[in-house]
Amino acid sequence: MRSPNNSKKPSFSKYRQLLGTYLGPQKGQVILLGVLILVNLGLQLLIPQIIGDFIDSVTAGVPLTNLVRLGLIFLITALLQQIFEIFSTYYTQNVAWRATNALREDLARHTLSLDMSFHKAHPPGEMISRIDSDINTLNDFFSQFLLRLAGNFLLVIAILVLLFREDWRIGLVLMGFSLIAMLVLVRFRNVAVPHWEAEREAEADFFSFLEERLAGTTDIRANGGRPFTLRQFFAKIQVLYQRSIKAGLMVNIMLNSMLLIFVLGTAASLGVSGALYFQGVLTIGTVYIVFQYNRMLEGPLEDISRQLSNVQKSMASIHRVMEIFETKSRIKMLTKIDQGPNLFEGRSLALQFDHVSFHYEDQAHEEAETDNLQTKTEHVLWDIDFFLGSGEVLGLLGRTGSGKTTLTRLLFRLYDPQTGSIKLSSQAYGGKANNISKLPLAKLRDQIGMVTQNIELFHATVRDNLTFFDTTISDKKIIDVIYALGLSQWFSGLSKGLDTMLKSGGAGLSAGEAQLLAFVRIFLKNPAIVILDEASSRLDPATEQLIEKAVDKLIAGRTALIIAHRLKTVERADKIMILQDGRVIEFGDRKTLALDPHSRFSQLLQAGIEEVLA
Repeated sequence: MRSPNNSKKPSFSKYRQLLGTYLGPQKGQVILLGVLILVNLGLQLLIPQIIGDFIDSVTAGVPLTNLVRLGLIFLITALLQQIFEIFSTYYTQNVAWRATNALREDLARHTLSLDMSFHKAHPPGEMISRIDSDINTLNDFFSQFLLRLAGNFLLVIAILVLLFREDWRIGLVLMGFSLIAMLVLVRFRNVAVPHWEAEREAEADFFSFLEERLAGTTDIRANGGRPFTLRQFFAKIQVLYQRSIKAGLMVNIMLNSMLLIFVLGTAASLGVSGALYFQGVLTIGTVYIVFQYNRMLEGPLEDISRQLSNVQKSMASIHRVMEIFETKSRIKMLTKIDQGPNLFEGRSLALQFDHVSFHYEDQAHEEAETDNLQTKTEHVLWDIDFFLGSGEVLGLLGRTGSGKTTLTRLLFRLYDPQTGSIKLSSQAYGGKANNISKLPLAKLRDQIGMVTQNIELFHATVRDNLTFFDTTISDKKIIDVIYALGLSQWFSGLSKGLDTMLKSGGAGLSAGEAQLLAFVRIFLKNPAIVILDEASSRLDPATEQLIEKAVDKLIAGRTALIIAHRLKTVERADKIMILQDGRVIEFGDRKTLALDPHSRFSQLLQAGIEEVLA
């Protein structure tokens, strides 16, 4: 990944490194853009000279043919200047989009590699703002900042040289105003940076709020939460409005100061050149040239002020982008995909939790640890210790909040435990137990399939939703799996077969249909370990019967963990584990526990109280 090496507060060297990282691959186009900008600036300087000569020629009564020639030269020069302006604009946008897209790609890839604790602390709306809005702000930073800044400085110097060439007094006056304008720019160059950063943070907070509330529209309406939601909406947009206004005012301090200087400079140059004209020192054409160069001098200085204003926005965005790059995943992973033992030559894996304890570390807890404050750690799992043989099925029981889902997340390495270890062993590898932290993360997750009650579906075809956009899986294999699971009737009801478009979030599908798609996904993945989070709890009896048959086929010969909210679900389990407050209160063979009248599992079966597991 081409992420720059960052410090907490970006310095000039970091900005330079960022430019080098993302503009380096486009060196040829950047050089071409620089040439186009310089030629364009040169043509701009030439046009007033042509018009000045034309005015002097008219007043001197030169032949008409000379005037026509000057007119044609002016038209050709102006046309060329516009052509170079068009090409420079095109390459400016091209360079900018290539650079920002590369940065956006790297930031998205880095974000997706971070562990779940990061995503728990940063909701989707905020990440959209970071990855899209912040990087869009950097468009000018990559495409125009250095080239246009350098070009404008060269244009200012060239204009001053030409003015000195016309008359040293005019050159001296306008050089003084230019120096004053530059001092103002330097004085106010960073005044708006903290305000723009605050505005970007307010925007991220607003988009995060908006994303969450739109996702919960049904619940908000059903529970009468619209007035409260609208009050929050207006409160957050008010904060964004106020911060945007303040940041804009800070920028206008610089722009208005520049405007005042330009007005004074124009008045001074007109006064001096007018006096010299009446003294016979300057011709009327030269006065026009001075006036035009004075107006042209305003252009680059205004452009420089705009560039510095954009840079202030960019600095705030760069700071926020670099903060993401600085964040490191707590999940330690191997750097190469082929490192670590190859446990997955065989399909049968044994699973061991070796005295595992785990608690979630939120941002507040991290800050407290940084400040050496004492915090009370609330473990979600305490000293979990069990062994599940290859091909065995474990039924996980317990109340909501007992730690069932967290246990499966640790196996998937969405988090790492604070103490203890999780090990896998394979007959193909001699039965030796290997810590999953020593295994390639991609290979580990490729061999674990998970079906939950909430199925994530994308705005894409059925094919892409089933294969997760893996083009190597053939249509024949997909259809074979669909028919093998007894889903031919469901599949025949699709309007365009595998090319049927699904809406984001599974809109238009029933819970049963979404669950069926999830099972097809798992069969196509063909994992060694399967995790089922009560996959049939939301289905109608007919669809549930299909799913039950699919589950039997899925867990055959595989190690499986079934999170159960109903006792009926664990009838196929070999072993039972009951969790309570993150601790194992019972673990053993299902049949043995069922026959033991003193076991908790036996008491649940006798009482038939399934609500106790919810």
